[in-house]
Amino acid sequence: MDREALALRNRRLAEAYHAPTPRHHLRRVLLQLAGRLPVLPSQRASSHRILLVRPDHLGDVLLTMPAVQALRAAKPYVELHALVGPWSAEAVAAYPEVDQVLTLSFPGFDRQPKPSWRSPYEQVIAAARHLRRIGYGSAVIFRPDHWWGALLAKLAGIPERIGYDLPDVAPFLTAAVEYQPQHAVRQSLRLVEGWCGPLDPSQVRYYFPVEATSQAYVDGYLQEWGITPSRRLICIHPGSGAWVKHWQEDRWARVADALAEQLDAPVVFSGSAHELNLARRIADHMRRPACIMAGDTRISQLAALFQRAYIVLGPDSGPLHLAAAVGVPTIALFGPADPAEFATWGPPNRQIILTTDIACRPCRVLDWMGDDPAYHPCVRDITVARVLEAARRALNPG
Repeated sequence: MDREALALRNRRLAEAYHAPTPRHHLRRVLLQLAGRLPVLPSQRASSHRILLVRPDHLGDVLLTMPAVQALRAAKPYVELHALVGPWSAEAVAAYPEVDQVLTLSFPGFDRQPKPSWRSPYEQVIAAARHLRRIGYGSAVIFRPDHWWGALLAKLAGIPERIGYDLPDVAPFLTAAVEYQPQHAVRQSLRLVEGWCGPLDPSQVRYYFPVEATSQAYVDGYLQEWGITPSRRLICIHPGSGAWVKHWQEDRWARVADALAEQLDAPVVFSGSAHELNLARRIADHMRRPACIMAGDTRISQLAALFQRAYIVLGPDSGPLHLAAAVGVPTIALFGPADPAEFATWGPPNRQIILTTDIACRPCRVLDWMGDDPAYHPCVRDITVARVLEAARRALNPG
């Protein structure tokens, strides 16, 4: 199949994937009806307590934090409570702007099959009861399409509910902001402008606070590999949450060897525990030895590791956003996701995005299930030469 025919095939499949099904249409009707039902406000509702709802994983949560910081600056005396998944609680808890972190295994984000069709609705009722006992004056639904979170806020009796004016979400909101496709940082900022006034995205601070104990942990770990605390590193985070984002293992090895030689720096592979074998296979392809920390870092420790790096490279993933948040140059390989919405945040000459020109990108499909990976070359078509050239530009932005 030639490239044009392949792109046409993938576009058609992506359109079918994103097209609403009869079940979705029925759910939309039911959600609109549910949005009209009266719900008693919480008797404990307090205008001095705001609930921030973000069900997503690390990258999306980090891109929300500039809005949280702006809200804290505008409302220094309110309590800001973040409702997040347990998978991102550690990251949010690191920020002093957040007073309380509540966790909830949001359905559809816990990467587990639903016990039954009723379970998301039983869960939303139980969670709403808990939130009622705390009492909130306002809630912000940061994920634009998160109708479940908006429903939760209404059932919890929160008087002011802010989110985006999308069909499944708007019925549960009291303040629906017009949706505009744009970067996730900008999307989050727009939702708090009612409190903060107009916000200039170029002036917001994007950072992640790293604990001294995490820095000490990383220094001690690397010393066991013979890497002294004064040495700078090359970090590669080769894994991601979807196989369609992965790059070839031998190419990562070639990039690692080339950068290690050019910068005279050790290479460290990071990742989760289930990405340990991936890191080992890449290291086996290399001519030089490499340190493997996959599975041995929490989020703050991973941030401390990235702080020691000349540069961090990997496919589009949450850890690349974490690297950008600690001010390190990054090279992110993008395939199905749209960098216009999810690019690493920062100066484009330091946070460099690489894509290919295949016409079906970005398809915004991360789960192609049993489809042949050969039909999805959007990341694999990126060459070693392009990655090395981008690394040179990021390291020498002048």
